[in-house]
Amino acid sequence: MELFTKTLFLCLALALTNGAPAHPQHPAVSDGDAALPNRCEGIEFDAIAPDEKGNTFFFKGAHLWKGFHGPAHLSNETFKELDDLHHIGHVNAAFRMHSVDNPDDHDHIYFFQDDKVFSYYNQSLEDGYPKKIQDDFPGVPTHLDAAVECPKGECMADSVLFFKGHDVHVYDITTKTVKTKTWSHLPTCTSAFRWLEHYYCFHGHNFTRFHPVSGEVSGAYPKDARSYFMNCPGFGHGRGGRYQIPKCSEVKLDAITTNDAGKTYIFAGPIYMRLDSHRDGFHAFPITRAWKEVTGGVDAVFSYTDKIYLIKGDQVYLYKGAAHYTLIEGYSKSLKEELGVEGHVDAAFVCPGEHTVNIIQGQSIHVVDLTATPRVIVQNLPLPLGNIDAALCGVQGINLFKGSQYYNYSSLTVLAASRVAPLPQSITSSMMGCQD
Repeated sequence: MELFTKTLFLCLALALTNGAPAHPQHPAVSDGDAALPNRCEGIEFDAIAPDEKGNTFFFKGAHLWKGFHGPAHLSNETFKELDDLHHIGHVNAAFRMHSVDNPDDHDHIYFFQDDKVFSYYNQSLEDGYPKKIQDDFPGVPTHLDAAVECPKGECMADSVLFFKGHDVHVYDITTKTVKTKTWSHLPTCTSAFRWLEHYYCFHGHNFTRFHPVSGEVSGAYPKDARSYFMNCPGFGHGRGGRYQIPKCSEVKLDAITTNDAGKTYIFAGPIYMRLDSHRDGFHAFPITRAWKEVTGGVDAVFSYTDKIYLIKGDQVYLYKGAAHYTLIEGYSKSLKEELGVEGHVDAAFVCPGEHTVNIIQGQSIHVVDLTATPRVIVQNLPLPLGNIDAALCGVQGINLFKGSQYYNYSSLTVLAASRVAPLPQSITSSMMGCQD
């Protein structure tokens, strides 16, 4: 196993369970002091929501916590209207709006208290607020327990899930209509949180992960929030399973791809990481969390149309992309049957707008027509360097990754015509979340 896998991803595999988050190692200090509430003592949160910058706020009474570690602060120090002047006391529910079709509302954070709603952006109360909940969200009840946003693709449409008891009021942001479901199997949520396309119902000091459309709960739940969503002494996966972020000079990838939705994934060992979610933090998960049929790592990955191809050994696993990936019936298939190539694949990439996949084997590139049936190699091109780990094609050209460095080419034509490799560039923390 390579150094990067040993220092980050293998450790993360030990630190992650059923898709719940783990966080970088911090000093083992409690999350409060004698004068402030301490969430490590087991608090039932009133609300949880990120702001437009990805900072996650945990609310309890007149206090909040900023992020997954650190002490409590008075809520009105950050959101000054949450004070006695407005008689808010504490928030019942909160969520960050997802409405890209309406930039005036997108990324605003909404607070709910009794029959009122407050809209904030950049920690400032928007003009005209507070309002009655019915004015902004017709059909949504008052005195809510929890709320969480659900973008289209994860829900049927851009929506907000409002919780009150075991009833879930699904509010369609575009049509302003509400459909009510009853999820009696789910605990009564006092707060709810969307994190990296997964949904969490918090109850007491525990949480339960659920599907946002069906409410289905998969896996062993509830879990103690102190082991996953905060840094508390004596808690954590395996009591000390927290990881240390590796140095960028130790990074080594197995594969990388960007899909049509703009989501970029890197793979190393049995673990993958979402790079486009950096504002919510760089976090790594077992590959089986998203692609449960693929165990033990991949050799190459590429995306085409709304699908992602995972290559492992002589097999190709084809998944339909949506909120969650689904293996297409009949897969896996052999490399020969699916792509017309044989042997070990080092890397693969598809350039935006192209209908060919470029398969790297040693110092050769096999160009495969993805529109042909059966698929065949239509061109063989030389590669000026060998032992490539991963490859990605985008607006900045083609990046070939080799260890902790990468080589950039402006196009496939330039790459194939090159006889000498360009100067390598080093992977940086902004790219991969590693330590410079």
